[in-house]
Amino acid sequence: MQREPRLACLWRFCHHGANRLTTETVHTGCIARVALDLPLPGLFDYLAGDASETDVGRLVRVPFGRSEKTALLVELVSQSEVPRERLKPLASVLRELPPLPADWQALCQFASRYYHHPYGQVVALALPPLLRRGRLPRRKPAGGQGPVPTPPPPLTGEQRDAVAAIAAARGFAVFLLHGVTGSGKTEVYLHAIEAVLADGGQALMLVPEIALTPQLTARVQARFPDRRLVAAHSGVAEAARAHAFVAAWLGEADIVLGTRLAVFMPLPRLALIVIDEEHDPSFKQQDGLRYSARDLAIWRASSRGIAVVLGSATPALESYHHALAGRYHLLPLRQRAVAQTLPTVRLIDTRRQTLQDGCSIELLQAIEQRLMRGEQSLIFLNRRGYAPVLACPACGWISRCRRCAANLVVHLADRRLRCHHCGFEVYIPRACPDCGNVDIHPFGRGTQRLEQNLASRFPEARILRIDRDSANTPARWQALLAAIHEGAADLLIGTQMLAKGHDFPRLTLVGVLSADAALYAADFRAPERLFAQLMQVGGRSGRHDLPGEVLIQTEVPEHPLYQALQTHDYERHAALLLEERRSAGFPPYSHQALLRAEAPAIEQALGFLSSARALAEPLADEVTLYDAVPMRMVRLMNLERAQLLIEARRRPPLQSFLTRWLPMLATIATPRALRWHIDVDPLEL
Repeated sequence: MQREPRLACLWRFCHHGANRLTTETVHTGCIARVALDLPLPGLFDYLAGDASETDVGRLVRVPFGRSEKTALLVELVSQSEVPRERLKPLASVLRELPPLPADWQALCQFASRYYHHPYGQVVALALPPLLRRGRLPRRKPAGGQGPVPTPPPPLTGEQRDAVAAIAAARGFAVFLLHGVTGSGKTEVYLHAIEAVLADGGQALMLVPEIALTPQLTARVQARFPDRRLVAAHSGVAEAARAHAFVAAWLGEADIVLGTRLAVFMPLPRLALIVIDEEHDPSFKQQDGLRYSARDLAIWRASSRGIAVVLGSATPALESYHHALAGRYHLLPLRQRAVAQTLPTVRLIDTRRQTLQDGCSIELLQAIEQRLMRGEQSLIFLNRRGYAPVLACPACGWISRCRRCAANLVVHLADRRLRCHHCGFEVYIPRACPDCGNVDIHPFGRGTQRLEQNLASRFPEARILRIDRDSANTPARWQALLAAIHEGAADLLIGTQMLAKGHDFPRLTLVGVLSADAALYAADFRAPERLFAQLMQVGGRSGRHDLPGEVLIQTEVPEHPLYQALQTHDYERHAALLLEERRSAGFPPYSHQALLRAEAPAIEQALGFLSSARALAEPLADEVTLYDAVPMRMVRLMNLERAQLLIEARRRPPLQSFLTRWLPMLATIATPRALRWHIDVDPLEL
């Protein structure tokens, strides 16, 4: 990333690392080397004062400019390249807590090396904000929370086999639990956790979204009422998040349940890692340290010599490929645990009929049948808002975001046009801003418009819309879920928020609208994601005694993806996609990194990337360098964006290349406003 002038100055006097910029005389004495939250590689030297070897791994406070910062004491050395008179002493050592575990530090160091991100910033990300500011939470007593214990249901034969295989593992092992929706993957997780708790270990369980944590937390705590469970995700209040971190650090927490950030929780007795919905792209951080929590969890399990369980009805192709190659242990769950059969999937060819408010006659009739029987229906439309765009038929004006290369979405209830990428919003105009025509119309369909249309068609139905607008706080989200479980809703209209992890006993119908666009997206991962999304949302139906049905409206019913969905044949679809990727040389048959740049003008971003490519060419023995190109969404928040793709057949040559190349980018003269970053193993191209 481009260095600010002040940081460049600090680099000269404080930096210690591979690219040393000082040639001062070596001094002796006790020097504390710390990791600071700064966008610079390397460590920083301070006079150690009363710090001793027993303090290595502790948090310290150090003077920095006119204030103080929290840092991690990495090591004590006797030499520094910085003159002693320029070194400042540590302000304090936070001895109220023990040193952070060595394996936790190793995890942060690996993340720094692999994703080419400053170590101090990795440490800062891993710490909760309260500790990052040097504040220690008050200690809470350890112990269980005491709910009424819930006895486990009987296991199916496949579940028993999976539990036995995980329990028999000795040392590092990766298990891919490939279970159809409703097959009872969570029960397998809980039995595996029970075994490690009985042996005195700790368990870490990761889920892709905050929305899935409350119900799963309640279920896990009910199973283990005498064990301490802590939640770890960005939705937890700062004080509670710090309490959870410290409880895990001290070994007082037996189970940690959280989203991707929880992979950095310090767990001295860690004996099992579980990753639910392991295919979900939410496990990949898309800004700052662009890490994959799933991949870091596997590395962490390997370094500790423990088992990691990856669970999914639609595994990531990379994971499935590893299982086919024998690197992962494949544990299949082909039958549902409660329901007798999987839902029936029907394709509705919309080329041969006129839709009514976006819905086919067959779908409307199916909804009406469920209403008459007192069952629930879910209509899936992954597009929130009222309509995707507002347009003028007279002059062709459409509502574009002034800051992004995207349209402003119509939110009729708020009378706003809103950008779903940068958050910019304006009031809906009364007339066309270009020609003054008052006859401007919303085009397309979002969840709000669908809700309005279905409410008009089924006035007696109790309709709930579930999207980021209606469930914009944890309290509202929980209230909506409670209403569904209590039978206070007949017809659900939802986005991907409802696609996974939910179990609604009375839900028997899922209707899918407007899915075809993803079939022809430029991103080679789009078909994989669409299949997973439709398999997951379809799996919400018929999970208990009532049979389920999935109706998918499409203009291409003959497409292989839909044909595989009809037969619930993940293996068939995965084999097709893997063959396509093998032919194209895409992951998992190659490894990629993206250098992205953003600047006020696209020429500046492309110019920087072209210069970076020129520096890379002499180093590119085993890597392929592609041309710098604008990103698909070229403009975001008033910045123009471009990218440069680097690809290699094997991971080590790619990492070696990046290690040599990235430090050279600091020599490129760039405009002050230009920023760049590297994304290793990108999910978005």
